[in-house]
Amino acid sequence: MSQVHSLWKTATGLPVVGGVVGKRAFSIAFAQKAPYFATIHPRFTVIEPNHVELVIPKRRSVQNHIGTVHAIALCNGFEAAMGALAEVTIPSDKRWIPKGMEVSYTAKASSDITCIAETTQEQWDNADGDLAVKVKGVRDDGTVVGEGEIRLWVTPKNK
Repeated sequence: MSQVHSLWKTATGLPVVGGVVGKRAFSIAFAQKAPYFATIHPRFTVIEPNHVELVIPKRRSVQNHIGTVHAIALCNGFEAAMGALAEVTIPSDKRWIPKGMEVSYTAKASSDITCIAETTQEQWDNADGDLAVKVKGVRDDGTVVGEGEIRLWVTPKNK
């Protein structure tokens, strides 16, 4: 089990209100991994191999001039979700680095946004170079506001 997954399990296992305090503590700690993650105030809700979800709260600091969640804030959410997914899913003998992102914005992000990153275990087991992580952002009413993929470069760790 990766350090990120172990920390998530420990934090969410805390007895205070079903792990809510632990999820908040984990989210704050994870956001320090890359300082721009902290700009969106992510709230991780699901972390498991091949599936991660986090919420970007709709607040002034992530809004654009029309009062919706800014496209780059969505991308930061997608990358944070993908990073957590990669850390808890990748086999221990491999390493990863992002190499590109393609995202389409499909609707106004007018509420809190749930960012979802997904892969299959087969993708990781057979990864030799490129691996595509599917990402999407969903409004409170279920409308998809953005979707795409983040391409990773997955290679064996040096021995």
